[in-house]
Amino acid sequence: MSAFTIIDQNRDGIISKDDLRDVLASMGQLNVKNEELEAMIKEASGPINFTVFLTMFGEKLKGADPEDVIVSAFKVLDPEGTGSIKKEFLEELLTTQCDRFSAEEMKNLWAAFPPDVAGNVDYKNICYVITHGEEKEE
Repeated sequence: MSAFTIIDQNRDGIISKDDLRDVLASMGQLNVKNEELEAMIKEASGPINFTVFLTMFGEKLKGADPEDVIVSAFKVLDPEGTGSIKKEFLEELLTTQCDRFSAEEMKNLWAAFPPDVAGNVDYKNICYVITHGEEKEE
């Protein structure tokens, strides 16, 4: 289950005010006002589909510690807190959700971030490279 799917409670492909209310309630924020929810929805240029969600998420990283924010997003997919995600699970998410990865993009991802012998992908390493870039060898 991707973070988007977790928030899209009714599974219609769009994050609505009711979806936000439900996910915030599940995180312990029970008394969120309608005006606050509407303000969140209005931050988007239109209906919040997966692509809009990723764009908004990227914009929210500005001014925050991006690595911590991205790691927190991956932690949603890692409820046991292992620090890794099964390769098959991550590949399924990336090839079946909205802006789907092509076979070539998946090949490049696994070349850059090879899974360990048990088939686990270290997402903290991915987050580090996303936020700091790869160390270049001279």
